[in-house]
Amino acid sequence: MSFNKDLDIDSKLTKTGSFSLEEDHDESVSSKAAELPVMDTTYGWVVALSSSFILMISVGLTNSFGIYLTEYQLNVFPSTPTSTLSWIGSLQFGAMTLFGVGAGILAERFDTRIVVVAGSISTGLSLIIASFCRSPIGLVFTQGILFGISGSCLMVPSMSLVSQWMQKYRAVAGGSLGGLWSSYATEAFVAKLGWEWSLRITGFIVIAIGCVAGLFMRKRIHIARRDRLIDFGVLLNTRFLFLFSATVLAAGSYFIPFYFMPSYIEVVIGKPSFWGANISSILSASGVIGRIAMGMLADCIGPFNAVFVSSLLSSVAMLVLWLPFENLGTLVASATLFGLASGSIVSLVPVMTAALFGIKRLPSILGLLLISYTIGVFIGAPVGGVLLDKYGQGSDYRMLIAYGGALFAAASILFVVLRFIISPKLFVVV
Repeated sequence: MSFNKDLDIDSKLTKTGSFSLEEDHDESVSSKAAELPVMDTTYGWVVALSSSFILMISVGLTNSFGIYLTEYQLNVFPSTPTSTLSWIGSLQFGAMTLFGVGAGILAERFDTRIVVVAGSISTGLSLIIASFCRSPIGLVFTQGILFGISGSCLMVPSMSLVSQWMQKYRAVAGGSLGGLWSSYATEAFVAKLGWEWSLRITGFIVIAIGCVAGLFMRKRIHIARRDRLIDFGVLLNTRFLFLFSATVLAAGSYFIPFYFMPSYIEVVIGKPSFWGANISSILSASGVIGRIAMGMLADCIGPFNAVFVSSLLSSVAMLVLWLPFENLGTLVASATLFGLASGSIVSLVPVMTAALFGIKRLPSILGLLLISYTIGVFIGAPVGGVLLDKYGQGSDYRMLIAYGGALFAAASILFVVLRFIISPKLFVVV
């Protein structure tokens, strides 16, 4: 049994049809192909590493919000509903993806390095400003919305540039360090200095790392200016609609373990607060390994096959390991499997988008696709918080877990349908 590599996702030409859209044949690239820098070079890996650090201080930081949510829920705002507090974290990633369209346009029309450095400064300042807020609504606007808008200028360039510079190892190079460092750091900062200083210190770290890494975020392909900023014609493409819908469901489930496992381990299992940081770090550490592993798997069997495998395993982690049991061992196993599998929902989407629509206009098309994450985030943790408050009285997480697992299971169905739309052959790299 082996996968047949008769499907070239980079050239878009297959035996079952063509990936090409009108956009792929556009001649608006300002430099001829012969004049472009060579792909898969040392500088390409420099861009990949820089992108990894940029994703770490944007998307990666949202993974550690569960530490803040536990602190807000139990100590700072104990009378505020969990569903309200969860909006802070949901709006971080939600605003980041919603404003990804604008960030993609900025990344196409201006020097990417300027966009990333400016985004790093404003992202860090959003956390510093949030540290002076004394109400949930203030944190919603600063730690949530302002962080997300600023972070979009980090996320979109870092997700799209790797595909410009890397071809052979595109899926592996597209991985990131995630929130590996931030969970333990946040727990330590909150425990020793308080949540206010935790936000301030993190803000300065974001500015420092972003301004340095951003200097290496140079474009390989320069796009000529157009009157039409966004090609909404892509919304009529069947493959785009399936990818969009599947990503909505997967994104809805993705943050539920990150946000609610830290409080679950205290409320349900009865472990001390530092175990919240432990479980967040397990999710983040396994996520780093998983993004690399899923990237390698995608290079072998194709990103569409790999994302189906990852979404299916993510639903298993929630419905088979987390939902039926209430003990530390299975929770750790669930967090480990979920982290290993789910990270590809972020790292492989740019690879799939480049495979379907080409890399010339990837920032703007990817920005449009990122709206699916926005919708997913809004139907994920906030709805889960309502289920926890209304049906679980704040301590029974079963309805919340079942909801999250069902979202990922539904996403896996849509991903497999998309995979067979692209190629009906079973053993083919796609």
